[in-house]
Amino acid sequence: TPTDDKKEWVIKTEGTNMHGVVQIEGVDITRTVSNHIHEIEKLYGIEAARNMIIKEAQKVLEQQGLDVDQRHLLILSDLMCVEGSIQSIGRHGISGSKTSVFARAAFEVTVNQLLDAGLYGEEECLLGIPENVIIGQVVPMGTGRVKVQFDLDANLKILNQLRKQQ
Repeated sequence: TPTDDKKEWVIKTEGTNMHGVVQIEGVDITRTVSNHIHEIEKLYGIEAARNMIIKEAQKVLEQQGLDVDQRHLLILSDLMCVEGSIQSIGRHGISGSKTSVFARAAFEVTVNQLLDAGLYGEEECLLGIPENVIIGQVVPMGTGRVKVQFDLDANLKILNQLRKQQ
């Protein structure tokens, strides 16, 4: 359909063929948009795909009436793109690539994760949040990382010295 103020046409399509579209004479590639993230990555690179992930996630959240701090979306998109290609957030992507047996088991297919870990002799180091929560242990970060030790003998010695001074 032509726009009202200019003699130009805007085409909205279902499906995608950005590679073919950008080769058509007269198509302004700086204003040609697709929301097919893998195609964006292939044509324009991982940074363009990352930006599209952020934009599409914002759009979905806004449509649902949710207000999420953009920094959360930035972290998520960085995590999805950090390897130089797009990784999904499912068990076949980021969540499935964790080295921790319990972290993988906490996400999906718990029994399979535990059986595979036992079969292949994987060890669990209990370094992350899910692993420690699962076994009911204090998480080794934040206030859970601090170990307070009380030396009773040294304190009794100081206490006795103070009493002698009084």
